Amino acid sequence: MKNKFTILFLSGLIMAFHANANPDPPIEGKSIFMSRCAGCHNVNKPLTGPALAGVDERRSMDWIINFVHSSQSMVKKGDKEAVALYEKFNKIPMPDHQDLTEENIKSIVEFIRSEAKPSGNEKAPFAKPGGRKAKYTTLAPSDYWLFAGLFASVILLIAVMIFASRVRMMMQRAGK
Repeated sequence: MKNKFTILFLSGLIMAFHANANPDPPIEGKSIFMSRCAGCHNVNKPLTGPALAGVDERRSMDWIINFVHSSQSMVKKGDKEAVALYEKFNKIPMPDHQDLTEENIKSIVEFIRSEAKPSGNEKAPFAKPGGRKAKYTTLAPSDYWLFAGLFASVILLIAVMIFASRVRMMMQRAGK
């Protein structure tokens, strides 16, 4: 019984490691967005700050990263877009997020892109062909490591179970 628990525990750890080894950017971006940005921003409607849908189309990624790291330094330098946002939203400064890495900010932008609602007056998914994005992605070569790891884990689990049954049979024969 103890061996079965150990085997199940180890296989569960391996599977959890593979599932969490490289989180999907929109998932990571969602958790950062919800904890850091959602108090003032919404993806599709303005709150204390602007709606963020399409921000990657309106601004360059370098601009977004600099603005998230320190919006007020951009306002003080006289960046036209930063000053316009500061003025438009009642001169409420956006807090600096210098601890966020470029990868964190890019994952937030990916999350925003995945959550943005289409701006057209579409009544059905078929009203405008090509207007909707699929909610799934096809497998990429970088995804095959996951399958290889899962396959190796299953093979290892089977080998351990065979070994445990052989040891048990040998112990039973020795006991007779």
